[in-house]
Amino acid sequence: MKIRKNDNVIVIAGNSRGKSGKVLKVYPEKRRIIVEGVNIMKRHTRPSQRNPQGGIVQREAPIHMSNVMLLDPKSNQPTRVGTKVVKDESIGKKRRMRVAKATGEMF
Repeated sequence: MKIRKNDNVIVIAGNSRGKSGKVLKVYPEKRRIIVEGVNIMKRHTRPSQRNPQGGIVQREAPIHMSNVMLLDPKSNQPTRVGTKVVKDESIGKKRRMRVAKATGEMF
């Protein structure tokens, strides 16, 4: 999976197109993610100990991964992502790093 928690993404399709935010949670088995401030839904809640008032609560709903693109850390523009195998000098093992196709920046 190319999108991970705490990545910055931009929505490229759907009602929230053009909005960007940080990935809060990833559901790899369903290929969905929750992005901060994107795809807001209203949930009617009953009064409970946690929320004694009850009422309407707004929160983010999951969005499909195909509807978002990662933002390049260097240029802050949407970019496709590839992978590159790099040898980690401190450990001596090979690691797979993500590479932005536009600038070649590793993250």
